[in-house]
Amino acid sequence: MRRMRDIEIHDRPREKMVLKGAVSLEDHELVSAILGKGTPNRDIISISKEVAELLKKDELPGYEELISIEGIGQSKACILLACFEIARRYGRSSEVPPIRITQPEDILELPEVAQIRYKKQEHFLVITLSGASEVIKPRTITMGLLNHSLVHPREVYCDAISDRAASIICIHNHPSGNLEPSSQDIQITTQLRQAGTILGIPLLDHIIISKTGITSLKERGYV
Repeated sequence: MRRMRDIEIHDRPREKMVLKGAVSLEDHELVSAILGKGTPNRDIISISKEVAELLKKDELPGYEELISIEGIGQSKACILLACFEIARRYGRSSEVPPIRITQPEDILELPEVAQIRYKKQEHFLVITLSGASEVIKPRTITMGLLNHSLVHPREVYCDAISDRAASIICIHNHPSGNLEPSSQDIQITTQLRQAGTILGIPLLDHIIISKTGITSLKERGYV
């Protein structure tokens, strides 16, 4: 059995959620974060993957389906059912049309982007896009002072490859309110643009956001 302690600490669901936000987790990782641990006979990863296979947008598993999974008892089944019900009551409708990015200002329609405008710590996000420039998923890659080691092409493009994205947009905030790109911002942009060209997943833009507005590095000629 592969137990949680066998996984690199930065790849464990709860630690990953703290570092990158819940949106960065796959379905089975979210289930693992909810349930916490497995049983003496079965590890949490195997249990969570089996639960995740039952998840459908308009048809979530019921008590009987959950309890039939080895490693899911009454307690774990009730925890999951409570989460499903909260999501049903307060979750966003699956009928909400996808957001299409045609200009830098369109990113403000994404709650994940709008909320970092006033953060006191730098957040670096990546938005994966379809061929129609529709948002697939926004993800937080890192939090803290940006540098090459934190914003590495490997981390930025990993999920883009999994999403089969046609392109990406990178966004980070300047807590100071200054919208001028730093030399580090420009250097990171150049590195990511080159990596995107090699991978065939182009960097469409790198946007700086703050409480005072936004700056597009594409419009500045850096992308």
